[in-house]
Amino acid sequence: MGFSQKFNMLICAICALLMAPTAYADIYKYTDKHGRVILTDTPKNTKYVRLVKTWKGWTPQKTGSIRYKNLEKNRKKHSGTIDVIAKRYRLPKSLIHAVITAESAYDTEAVSRAGAVGLMQLMPGTAKRYGVKNRRNPYENINGGTKYLRDLLLMFNNDLRLALAAYNAGEGAVKKYNNKIPPYKETQNYVKKVIAFYNKYKQSMG
Repeated sequence: MGFSQKFNMLICAICALLMAPTAYADIYKYTDKHGRVILTDTPKNTKYVRLVKTWKGWTPQKTGSIRYKNLEKNRKKHSGTIDVIAKRYRLPKSLIHAVITAESAYDTEAVSRAGAVGLMQLMPGTAKRYGVKNRRNPYENINGGTKYLRDLLLMFNNDLRLALAAYNAGEGAVKKYNNKIPPYKETQNYVKKVIAFYNKYKQSMG
């Protein structure tokens, strides 16, 4: 098969992906350091940007959406579920609360620019990996996110900072930088934010 024929097949495949009905899967775009564009329905980390269909065509989702209005009310609403799941995976409930506060402010409908959804902001690939069928379902989302966080802690020898960095940027990013927090401003700020919430909740929640 000649180069031009392979190239034409690649273009057709990309067009088919972009023209696929949104009911089947979301589409995410990532441009690597070499300028290569990657399109997928299973993004690996938060560097992928969700594409949305507009009258102009497929464009990147510019901002995320989080509702902060009912934070305290929703914290109380989901506390029982968090208690049960935290005990299941033997993690401090204050840690789960800290992650949820930083990720979504307890908004079950929260959606990030990268397409993460729900209380613990699960990406499609992570949700599939942990059997989460409805990312907006509080129980499914918290269970999947907590199990993922538990696995990350085991993976990085209970180093909370690395586990949180991996939760934000993906375990591959942490491993890429020799088991150190990746030099991404967003990830570094995220780790600091969650730990600050964690220390605060440890005092108030025990």
